[in-house]
Amino acid sequence: MATEDLKPRERALILGGQRSGKSRRAEQRAAGWLALDPAHRAVLIATATAHDEEMRERIARHRADRAQRVPGLVTVEEPIQLGPALARHSEPGTLVLVDCLTLWLTNLLMPAESGSAAPSVADTAQTVLLHALHEARGPVLLVSNEIGLGVIPMGRETRAFVDALGRLNQAVAAACNRVTLMAAGLPLSLKDPS
Repeated sequence: MATEDLKPRERALILGGQRSGKSRRAEQRAAGWLALDPAHRAVLIATATAHDEEMRERIARHRADRAQRVPGLVTVEEPIQLGPALARHSEPGTLVLVDCLTLWLTNLLMPAESGSAAPSVADTAQTVLLHALHEARGPVLLVSNEIGLGVIPMGRETRAFVDALGRLNQAVAAACNRVTLMAAGLPLSLKDPS
């Protein structure tokens, strides 16, 4: 799959369902960024947390696969403080890849330790993230799930999460100059600066 080159101050969002190819697309764009210039760097901010054995195995598999596909991509794990992590790692010549916003929002709204958090926690964190995205000094690539295309969930908490993720995706998409929707490994451009 051919990908366009990232621009030095580009903000891009890649949306899609599970196994749609969104993370692979983001990795390909990161590899392309690294190949453009030997001085370029790329940092992945991973938001997943391992609360059970299957998730620990999944994270380990993703790390190993990613190291093979994009050897120059440095991984930083940050499940909660995403805005400050983006601000800390963003530099001219450094791509910051966030994978993914959905897990980050899950960590905020449904922390494993306490079961739930006030929506104001997520609102504040989103404000901090959007500020960091606006102030980033290098390119930023964000990955998120599009989960609002199915049936309306039965449970109140699940509906609230779907709504919160939809609002987050809209806010991030508005702050980005490029938005791509992935389906079956194929990209569909929703917003393109050209």
